[in-house]
Amino acid sequence: MEITWIGHACFKLRGKEATLITDPYDKSVGYNLGRQTADIVTVSHEHADHNFREGIGGSPKVVDGPGEYDIAGVLITGISTFHDTEGGKKRGKNTVYLIEMEDLTICHLGDLGHVPTAEQVELLSSVQILLVPVGGRATIDASAAVETISLIQPKIVIPMHYKTEALKYDFEPVDKFLKEMGLTEVHPQPKLSVSKTNIPENAQVVVLDYKG
Repeated sequence: MEITWIGHACFKLRGKEATLITDPYDKSVGYNLGRQTADIVTVSHEHADHNFREGIGGSPKVVDGPGEYDIAGVLITGISTFHDTEGGKKRGKNTVYLIEMEDLTICHLGDLGHVPTAEQVELLSSVQILLVPVGGRATIDASAAVETISLIQPKIVIPMHYKTEALKYDFEPVDKFLKEMGLTEVHPQPKLSVSKTNIPENAQVVVLDYKG
């Protein structure tokens, strides 16, 4: 599988049989979505910087809430969470997606606004690759992201939803998260190619370059 970051909370997961795109955004974000096509689109919540379905070509199947889905050989489980620490009173609900694809288990946390509950952690116990927001303000911040990672214990962590030169929102930069993780040198890479045979034994953080 090839994982590319298209900016914000938007990733392209490209496998042999299907391509999945998470949380496509509109122009208000500052990133350039570009011309993307997919078989599947997941939407974590109904905010314009995460639900721009019409921006993705190829007539994809859209998954936009909790439940179990089997599309093009990709198994998706949507888990209901909240966009804040107040049970959704401030920002509403958020759907975390567990994606089983190419013999790998990926989790996209969307705009998770709280550390997962014990029950939610149990549902995510099989996660190998975690796509986690780290920029704070509207989601968990760096310290809460580190706590979430320690609970889920993935093998690969890919941060998202943080401040970059392109982003118009005032989030915290990824450096704060890396410092919380005890990392000093992490070199961004354009994409991640991963398979069940090369999952690392020890957990690692992969920072991806924005590719619009």
